[in-house]
Amino acid sequence: MRNCLIAQSGGPTAAINATLAGIVKANQKDPYYEKVYGGLNGLEGILSSQLVDLGEMSDLENDILIQTPSSALGSCRYKLKKDNPLDFEKIFAILDKYDIETMFYIGGNDSMDTVASLDQYAREHAIRNHRFVGCPKTIDNDLMYTDHTPGFGSAAKYIASTALNTWQDYNVYKRREVFILETMGRDAGWLAASACLSGIVDIVILPEVAFEKAVFLAEVKRCLEEKNKCYIVVSEGCKYADGAYVSASDSNNDGFEHASLGGAGGALKNMIIEAELCNRCRVLNLSTSQRCSVTDLSLCDIRESFELGKYAHECSKEKMFTGKMVALKRKEQEEYEVEYFAIEADKIANFVRTFPLEWVLPNYRGVKQEALDYMRPLIKGSLKILYENGLPAYVKPYYLR
Repeated sequence: MRNCLIAQSGGPTAAINATLAGIVKANQKDPYYEKVYGGLNGLEGILSSQLVDLGEMSDLENDILIQTPSSALGSCRYKLKKDNPLDFEKIFAILDKYDIETMFYIGGNDSMDTVASLDQYAREHAIRNHRFVGCPKTIDNDLMYTDHTPGFGSAAKYIASTALNTWQDYNVYKRREVFILETMGRDAGWLAASACLSGIVDIVILPEVAFEKAVFLAEVKRCLEEKNKCYIVVSEGCKYADGAYVSASDSNNDGFEHASLGGAGGALKNMIIEAELCNRCRVLNLSTSQRCSVTDLSLCDIRESFELGKYAHECSKEKMFTGKMVALKRKEQEEYEVEYFAIEADKIANFVRTFPLEWVLPNYRGVKQEALDYMRPLIKGSLKILYENGLPAYVKPYYLR
């Protein structure tokens, strides 16, 4: 018997389930694996043998799964430690118990570290009956080698749309006013930069550019003097030259030694008010909404996420295919198109692809046309959403069944 296991890890996205649906659908059309298991809550569920059978998924459930936000299998932030062999031994015992040949792990760079670690353990212990395949996801768009990551396009579409909508709202009054939109992005500014697709952003502050309070306030003042308004977008991870976060809140640890951030927008608001530049300053922190909104999903994003799942299934039929992550490559042609390839997971793990500095305008004045040209195809099209009783239809999370 030859089975496979799919699990999800890290922060959810609005497109992560499309990859899951792609793997399931591919095996239904080409049943290489007898059973397709889903691991609940990533490694945490696998370690406790919490598996569900996904093989009998109907076409309707698959379609609804594609548009369901967050991780339908549940997620975790569980780090495998190479100096703790007990976790590895338990995982491989569970894979043996369920005759699992291939484990698909959908996640970001920490998840690719898991894929690389499991593959390394298997090689070091001459284990040849289990293989590990990584599937990328992250709204942060910060994975190396892949042109972009599933989930980013939909988040970017939501952020740019929100920027445009809120700009329309705060402009109805003649009074002097500042609006601040805070996005996610601990180490990379792709999400904050995507707001510039709206065409209305005056100032954008990214983690890649050291924050200078004097320069920032001078830009706000200039903008207010020119048009009485100023629209600011800030990434939660923006920091001073010494590495200190601008965020007004304390930073905590998420389990992978990454800071848990939030509050940069509020910090900027306080600076503006204290400098007496404007006494009306509103802050909108998009928080989790930017990664779970599905009413205007990017069709490009969802299609590519689904196809990556299918491609991962196809690659997994090769007996030597293990320790790799499937990825996207943009073709060099006038009309946007991608092709799929694979890269070693250890080249992705624990590395961050930052927003290119050469795409950033000086004094926080936005991003260059090259950045807009890169991002615009990724937000194209909208998925036709299935509704139930006036609300988007979702599958019931498998971890709640």
